[in-house]
Amino acid sequence: MKKPYLLLFFFLLTLSVTAQNPVDSRSREIVFRGVHVIPMEKEQVLENQVVVVKNGKITAMGSAGKVKYGKDALVVDAKGKYLMPGLAEMHAHVPPVDDMEPMKEVLQLFTLHGITTIRGMLGHPLHLELRDQLQKGQLLGPRFYTSGPSLNGNSVKTPEAGAEMVRQQKQAGYDFLKLHPGLSPESFAAISKTANELKMPFAGHVSYDVGVWRAIEAGYASIDHMDGFIESLVPNLEAIPEQEAGLFAMYISDKADTTRIPKLMQALRENNIWVVPTQALAERWMSPAESPEVLGQKPEMVYMNPKTVQNWVATKQKLQANPQYDPAAVTRYVALRRKLIKDCQENGVGLLLGSDAPQVFNVPGISTHQELQYLVDAGLTPYQALRTGTVNTGKYFNRADLGVIKVGAVADLILLNGNPLQDISQTRNIAGVVTGSVYLPQAYIEQELKKLEKR
Repeated sequence: MKKPYLLLFFFLLTLSVTAQNPVDSRSREIVFRGVHVIPMEKEQVLENQVVVVKNGKITAMGSAGKVKYGKDALVVDAKGKYLMPGLAEMHAHVPPVDDMEPMKEVLQLFTLHGITTIRGMLGHPLHLELRDQLQKGQLLGPRFYTSGPSLNGNSVKTPEAGAEMVRQQKQAGYDFLKLHPGLSPESFAAISKTANELKMPFAGHVSYDVGVWRAIEAGYASIDHMDGFIESLVPNLEAIPEQEAGLFAMYISDKADTTRIPKLMQALRENNIWVVPTQALAERWMSPAESPEVLGQKPEMVYMNPKTVQNWVATKQKLQANPQYDPAAVTRYVALRRKLIKDCQENGVGLLLGSDAPQVFNVPGISTHQELQYLVDAGLTPYQALRTGTVNTGKYFNRADLGVIKVGAVADLILLNGNPLQDISQTRNIAGVVTGSVYLPQAYIEQELKKLEKR
């Protein structure tokens, strides 16, 4: 007997499709006609193009009248619309639970918002099965790269245990290792040495006692949250207990010596360390700019369980009630993070798009678009911000066919009603999505999002 998800998949293939339903390019060519293409390899718009998708690939592209396609193709009238590569969420969280259903719901939210690649930052054995289903096209969703379970101060008690955990996760088939806080310098040294020997990438947090300089030297695949950056700018950090510093050095940022930033940027660039800022955490959770009560009523919270939203509100309320929390100082902290993002861009440090979702006030799919706005607020141009979730993702994964629009590239695409190079918020103005081999028209997206509403 076929599994339910396979029955659904084959139903979609045999469906008498219209522009209201998903269309699989393995059974029918998909043609975007009269569309303005944002290829992303450089800052430009190719106007009035015809783009043909077949078997999950872009098979042809050119001006009207010069591109051939079959008579049975689904032709999407995209006149006046913009086609760009699908976005990547490089700090995603797929629920690490023994149940596929919550995982699938999170994947749906990403997919319906044009997030066509995700990097799962807290792994679980079921994620390997989930990744396999996505790769085989048995499940509709984004391209999925997954870490294994977290290596942290609780899961790694000795250097030997850390090295063994690396070997086990490599053998299990995870794509990379996720590091969390609490690792001792000795355990971190054993983990990074073993990982490098096995060619197993490691990414995530930088433990306070390890510090960003050891992290850079060890060869992180990416440092997320800019963890350790501000600490590296604070003189006499060794005299400051971790608890006093606060999460990501939130409480000691006024002590930072910004003249040290060029040295940090040089080290990141020369060692090819990618950076996932997750500025959405700072702007939404940590910043006093919006109250927890206001954030809890944002329109996108409709997709989250009300109890989850209550927990997020309580989390921010608890943070702001901490005697160490000074709203003016935290506002300066957020501004310093923005400066570090801009400095990364200006100094050739690779930036990757990631918002840490689902996490405090960050709703899967939606927060990725909000992160783009925060990058622009930090001083990046819309094109520079878009690169972090398109071209740069392809470079990070060493895939020239990912994050761009050209013949031969994977057909991970977003059809937009407006030009995001002029207004970054237009990435949210979605008229259609292609993920894997399947085209999702706007009517279908709106229908499925309605089903996901919790209140």
